[in-house]
Amino acid sequence: MKPQRFALTPGEPAGIGPDLCLLLAAEVQPHPLIAITSRDLLAERATQLGVAVTLLDVAPGHWPDAPAAAGSLYVWDTPLAAPVVAGQLDSANAAFVLQTLTRAGNGCLNGNFAGMITAPVHKGVINESGIAFSGHTEFLAELTHTEQVVMMLATHGLRVALVTTHLPLREIADAISAERVERVTRILHADLQDKFGIPQPRILVCGLNPHAGEGGHLGREEIDIIEPTLARLRSEGMNLRGPLPADTLFTPKYLEHCDAVLAMYHDQGLPVLKYKGFGAAVNVTLGLPIIRTSVDHGTALDLAGSGKVDTGSLRVALHTAYQMAENRA
Repeated sequence: MKPQRFALTPGEPAGIGPDLCLLLAAEVQPHPLIAITSRDLLAERATQLGVAVTLLDVAPGHWPDAPAAAGSLYVWDTPLAAPVVAGQLDSANAAFVLQTLTRAGNGCLNGNFAGMITAPVHKGVINESGIAFSGHTEFLAELTHTEQVVMMLATHGLRVALVTTHLPLREIADAISAERVERVTRILHADLQDKFGIPQPRILVCGLNPHAGEGGHLGREEIDIIEPTLARLRSEGMNLRGPLPADTLFTPKYLEHCDAVLAMYHDQGLPVLKYKGFGAAVNVTLGLPIIRTSVDHGTALDLAGSGKVDTGSLRVALHTAYQMAENRA
């Protein structure tokens, strides 16, 4: 595959994102990887960590065509609004964080980048600054004018996509509509084909209720909403199995014969995935016109600047983005 440029956003500047970028700079990437962040921030954090790194300035009109050498990192300098102390949040830098995401997203849209990989942001401090922000996924959906996106986490041997994401439990049943289930299933199916190179995806679908409703005795969402929707999609040729009870679906009997699981809500599917692969999992936003992957962990403020961070999830996020771009080429 011909080298393609990728954008890397370190996220919350007081968190471990800058540390992760600097530690990965010790290795040669297969593609030019451009950190969109403050050059001064990276230089200061490198000194704190005792990491020797050469920061190479790049910008629109001056993009690299080859990967950086080991010990070097391409940086598109994006100035901070306030100085950063590792581990200490400052709402003054909220707009800076969003500017890095905007630069990366727009760069993907205009073809400067083949994809973007994001380190964790801190939603709370962004909202405290007066900017309404519910997460990377929603921000990038708005930036790219995408009506519906789907969150999927993946680790070795398991992919889990979600019909609903960050909703209180008492609101989930009302959010499970035939329209939403169909829309999410179509996006999952299409992106497994387009971005993951799976010609005929095999998808397992969870029921909403215990025992998948047990024939209507434990809820009727399976009978009234989920099964009729899946039947319509099967008639178009999709390989969909379910709705199945979530407590038995996540077993080798089923998982060995599927490409992805579609869970109805966040804590139905993601605890299983994170138990299987925490620290080696990736968060993928499906449905976007661009490629976006992310780490599966938070900002870890207590570890920022300590040198005790694990780069495993970011490595998986990078590899996944590279593979997705290759599948689309």
